[in-house]
Amino acid sequence: MAVKRFYETFHPEHYDLRINVNRKHKTINGTSTITGEVISNPVFINQKYMSIDSVKVDGKDVDFEVIEKDEAIKITAGVTGKAVIEIVYSAPLTDTMMGIYPSYYKLNGEKKEIIGTQFETTFARQAFPSVDEPEAKATFSLALKWDEEEGEVALANMPEVEVDRDGYHHFEETVRMSSYLVAFAFGDLQSKTTHTKDGVLIGVYATKAHKPKELDFALNVAKRAIEFYEEFYQTKYPLPQSLQLGLPDFSAGAMENWGLVTYREAALLLDPDNTSLEQKKYVATVITHELAHQWFGDLVTMKWWDNLWLNESFANMMEYLSVDGLEPDWHIWETFQTSEAAAALNRDATDGVQPIQMEINDPADIDSVFDGAIVYAKGSRMLVMVCALLGDDALRKGLKYYFDQHKFDNATGDDLWDALSTATDLDIGKIMHSWLKQPGYPVVNAKVDANGHLILSQKQFFIGEGKDVGRTWQIPLNANFDASKIMSEKEIDLGDYKELRAKAGHPLRLNVGNNSHFIVKYDDTLMKDIMADVDNLNPIDKLQLLQDLRLLAEGKQISYAVIVPLLTKFADSKSNLVINALYTTAAKLRQFVDPDSEAEKNLKAFYNKLSEKQVARLGWEVKSGESDEDIQIRPYELSASIYAGNADSIKAAHKLYEENEDNLESLNADVRPYVLLNEVKNFSSHNLIAKLIKEYQETADASYKVDLRAAITKTTDPAEINTIVEDFENADVVKPQDLRGWFAGLLVNHKGEQAAWDWIREDWDWLDKTVGGDMEFATFITVISRVFRTPERLKEFKEFFEPKLNVPLLSREIKMDTKVIATRVDLIKAEQADVNKAVKEAL
Repeated sequence: MAVKRFYETFHPEHYDLRINVNRKHKTINGTSTITGEVISNPVFINQKYMSIDSVKVDGKDVDFEVIEKDEAIKITAGVTGKAVIEIVYSAPLTDTMMGIYPSYYKLNGEKKEIIGTQFETTFARQAFPSVDEPEAKATFSLALKWDEEEGEVALANMPEVEVDRDGYHHFEETVRMSSYLVAFAFGDLQSKTTHTKDGVLIGVYATKAHKPKELDFALNVAKRAIEFYEEFYQTKYPLPQSLQLGLPDFSAGAMENWGLVTYREAALLLDPDNTSLEQKKYVATVITHELAHQWFGDLVTMKWWDNLWLNESFANMMEYLSVDGLEPDWHIWETFQTSEAAAALNRDATDGVQPIQMEINDPADIDSVFDGAIVYAKGSRMLVMVCALLGDDALRKGLKYYFDQHKFDNATGDDLWDALSTATDLDIGKIMHSWLKQPGYPVVNAKVDANGHLILSQKQFFIGEGKDVGRTWQIPLNANFDASKIMSEKEIDLGDYKELRAKAGHPLRLNVGNNSHFIVKYDDTLMKDIMADVDNLNPIDKLQLLQDLRLLAEGKQISYAVIVPLLTKFADSKSNLVINALYTTAAKLRQFVDPDSEAEKNLKAFYNKLSEKQVARLGWEVKSGESDEDIQIRPYELSASIYAGNADSIKAAHKLYEENEDNLESLNADVRPYVLLNEVKNFSSHNLIAKLIKEYQETADASYKVDLRAAITKTTDPAEINTIVEDFENADVVKPQDLRGWFAGLLVNHKGEQAAWDWIREDWDWLDKTVGGDMEFATFITVISRVFRTPERLKEFKEFFEPKLNVPLLSREIKMDTKVIATRVDLIKAEQADVNKAVKEAL
């Protein structure tokens, strides 16, 4: 087709949408009346899976053709300039969590449903004919009807204004916005509402399967987040409402629809009386991420999907910045270090990874750019780097300029850099282009040369095979001594090392704060100096030290055997950040041991050595008045202790299980996962697994569901494993949105690995049909790549996935994950003996 973008043929200005949903027959009937400007003939309008009954232009029937492969209606408009296009259509109600779809839940044992929407990336075209491209912004007036039952409510981007005599619910006209941000929902819902100090209505909605108190936390966070952003952005929230809706079936974590944000229930609702601190942080960051989008993504939207990072990277950074403002005691930037930084550094080291900003021409490729570790995690790291360079005041000044210039419109990355450059002398665009448009990141080698000079050199870092094409980056060095601010050259000589060391008065280090996207390889002189002073390092410095060593070991630049003896130095830390880094590194040692081997026995003993004192200090029960640090450290230590097979822990966890057998949900949420896991691992029976599956089906508490799933999938009984696999395709047990978690849990269990792997190969077509349209579909492949470690599994992986390389959504993931597994196989072959020897010697 000659037309690349439909917007080139028609500029919509306003939509009048009449949508009638029949739940019983699973049908949609509607009329999409679009006022806009015909730029050229023919006009192309998006549709998908629709039957088009008629097309009128300015009230007259015109010729049209439905082109399925292009998801298009080709319309002979016969006019140019201002026109009204009216399209009457019908469509199926989907069951794929895309477009307009039902969400299922149980209330008092009865199966019920509510209807919601998911239109990002290109699914608005399944709900109403539209120019379904981000640049095609317009206003929308929605009239919504359904087979309504008493007590049901309807929600949309804007407040409801009336119900007409035909039963259509009419909503206020929206502001100018992109089609993928339109949203509506209806059903039997409960809610809690409040107002911001400026009068914006804040609401939280959920099914009545939840306790009313589960809405309170989200309501409080949403209200304060809107107020925080209004002040930080110095730009008012432009809508009268901000509603948050928990949907029982939802493919992603949440979606930033303007004025009606939709969430997975686990990302919105929680029991304030029994939820782990980690879960509270998770829910708070999801809500603040989506509300950051109300400005960054909704008010100003990327022009096309190649600038997706502009939406997501910024919201990902702002979620941390805002939660830090709302709950400073949580030290949420530490979570950024353990999640976003770690994810970005791992993913970005595999050759073939996408850059943050990449070209997209074919709409079929759009979903493939939603790489969480790159567009979200790496992108937000880039912006943290920018913030560190700019400072808060300049950042806010630049953002205000950005919103003033582009509100209700579209923008590109360069528009953002231009705006930020108005508040600083730095050429932000020049610095950032080296990070956004190139994949990967550098390792900076720091060494003292034969002349006693400190030399820094940069080179792209790879885990596994990688082709070095001579890339360089503009690196903010963040040194703790007198060094240049930005390193743009391949190599720099910083002068006499002894003079620099004497002047600094402490060991010399780079990337202090771990905010720049590179790792450091120090030579022996520098490393010995740092390790001699290791007790004086702050928690982020210690985390960074372990992080960089772990990555260098993965990239075969040092050996894991060198790292093993260092781990015991950190075992008694009272910092959650350090303990996270410790066990993230220790977990990597598991790849070198075969199940039930002598080496695994030694590794378990090593885990016991790392965790024993901490478990004795903290115990299995949360005490009142404990510090947040101790509350967050305990889960790592209990998990390590159970893996180690510590007899005291097994006994203590079993005792807690027995005491709470009749009300497992009431177990303290910080220890509950490990109590359940211990019971399945060490006291399992057929009755136990059946009981836990029943609990899973009946509870509405999303975090309890996660704990149950993690425990159930660790059973070693072959009959139970087969039952679990059979339940993968039973939506009454495992909802499609939760399937990846169940699959991953069974795959990582070496007794369940074969059954999980057989299932995905045998039932791939079913999986594709059920969740294949989801932008996260490719992560089923990612999950496999995290587990496979033998040449046989690599061969099987390639045999199954290489024939699927022509599928746009899967192609990059298959190529990258083949490398990930091949790299692990090579690493194990090269290092297994040395690493296992080092573990034995460390006991």
